[in-house]
Amino acid sequence: MNERVLVADDDANITDVCRRYLEREGYFVLTARDGLEALELWSSQRPDLIVLDLMMPRKDGWQVCKEIRQTEDIPIIMLTARGEEQDRLMGLTLGADDYLTKPFSPRELVLRVRNILRRVRHIQPAPSAASDHTIKYDDITIHVGKRKVEVSGQVIDLTVTEFEMLHLLASHPDQVFSRNQILSKLWDFSYEGDTTTVTVHIRRLREKIEPNPSEPKYIKTVWGIGYKFAGEASR
Repeated sequence: MNERVLVADDDANITDVCRRYLEREGYFVLTARDGLEALELWSSQRPDLIVLDLMMPRKDGWQVCKEIRQTEDIPIIMLTARGEEQDRLMGLTLGADDYLTKPFSPRELVLRVRNILRRVRHIQPAPSAASDHTIKYDDITIHVGKRKVEVSGQVIDLTVTEFEMLHLLASHPDQVFSRNQILSKLWDFSYEGDTTTVTVHIRRLREKIEPNPSEPKYIKTVWGIGYKFAGEASR
């Protein structure tokens, strides 16, 4: 497997347990005790995924996530205190792909890591442009194999989860997906979180692809149910 996972938490017990469970599954695990060390390891070791605690010394998880998202869409799983909904929302708004609330099961963490990295492998760039499948709606072009999205010819940076969410909706135009259906299809296992996760990712996606996010043209809300992608694919 050989994928690298960076676990950043100032609690040594948490990093030790996470390391043991992840290494047992074949991952190469790096650990950091504060935000600055996490940024240094991210820069020098280039992990495939980061497990990031929000409350750390020197630099907190919000600052670390914000700095990383300025240059890279590496998958990030946030660790938050139980019941701190505002912390979860802030982490997701900054670009985290998923979150776990403390205390959490290390087996659950392994499932989340495995699922996200499987999605990353699934959407690795195609070896040639000829093998790349595209989906086009007016000024939006989705290069599925290359995991690239263009809006009016400009490449838009999306996280792994944002891309998968857009691909899911755009591949089924006018089909309504409930928030629970989106959770099930993207996370691919029994998800213990709440549907706020989907709401935040949809909001971020709209901010990146919609001409006017407050009046979305593509990703429509179907009140009381969920979301759908409006329009017909261009040929």
